[in-house]
Amino acid sequence: MIVDKNSPVPQYFQLQTWLAEQIQEGIFKPQDRIPTEEELVQLTGLARATVRQAIQNLANMGHLTRKKGLGTFVTIPQVSQQKQTIVGIIVPDIRAGYAPELARGVEDKAAKSKHSLMVCSSDDLFIKAEFHANRLIENSISGVIYVPTASPDAKNKMIVQKFKERNIPVVLADRSIPNLEIDHVTTDNLDGAYKLTTYLIGKGHSKIAFVFSNIVTTERLRFDGYRKALTDHGIQFDPSIVVSHPGPFSDEQFSKYAQTVLKQRKKISAIFAAHDRIAYTFYSVAKSMGVSFPEDLSIVGYDDLPSPNIPLTTMHQPIYEMGEESMKLISTRIRASKDGPKSVVLASYMVERDSVAQI
Repeated sequence: MIVDKNSPVPQYFQLQTWLAEQIQEGIFKPQDRIPTEEELVQLTGLARATVRQAIQNLANMGHLTRKKGLGTFVTIPQVSQQKQTIVGIIVPDIRAGYAPELARGVEDKAAKSKHSLMVCSSDDLFIKAEFHANRLIENSISGVIYVPTASPDAKNKMIVQKFKERNIPVVLADRSIPNLEIDHVTTDNLDGAYKLTTYLIGKGHSKIAFVFSNIVTTERLRFDGYRKALTDHGIQFDPSIVVSHPGPFSDEQFSKYAQTVLKQRKKISAIFAAHDRIAYTFYSVAKSMGVSFPEDLSIVGYDDLPSPNIPLTTMHQPIYEMGEESMKLISTRIRASKDGPKSVVLASYMVERDSVAQI
């Protein structure tokens, strides 16, 4: 499936990503004519304006060349141009979570600054991130925006080191790598989680379960914020109501966690899901078990991902702006800036909806 019309990811961006992947994998080779707008309309079922937007974005980034009366062709790579203009981005999953919005921010900023973009999806796995890192190096990229995978810190350092050994600048987006001096664009995850936990406490909750992946740095920081808020409000930390997963998010695994937590709901009054996808999984499982939010339990998430049918109280992260700032910073590094590592911390804010009850 080229385009998932039920996905929150913009349809033009899904098509654009698919076309870029076909070019990167050599399905469409330099000087090949890609399918016409009409052919892509028939292939995807998208509106012609949507198809045109995807093609024009790739043309703006230098991947395609439009020739009047002839069609649209894959651009012939120019080695000298590549060294100046191609930026790679490695994200956990280009079709789900916050990564599509992050990539869109990077893409829009890249188009304005005349950089080409190679978008790679690691599926939050080190082995795939390593594969894409090697592929980006082979394509003579000039800089990399990297979202570290849900892997041990040492492995993420290995990815960064691959680029550093070749003098390719790297900016980390969202997640960090501890004890590594490197450019980083993120938000204050500890403070955001502290505020959400304090909000739950203000609603009368003291038995608050916490569910997260302990291998992801942002989620560890959110866990720290949760614990700090409990301590500051005189509430004893209870490890028995914490679910700590040692790997990347998966619907299957977190559905099992949700079943376990919801079966023990008499022990708790609220759930802090370390990101919205975990919270949405809890909603799905709760429905099958006859449990309602916030009538039976309260729940909060983190990220503020699009979901038209779930009124989740959450912490909004400026994901698009994070992408823009990451692109801005890597552009500075490509211009051979010698300044020391820079950390950009963007502001988040809580979005209150109907998922928390006063008790």
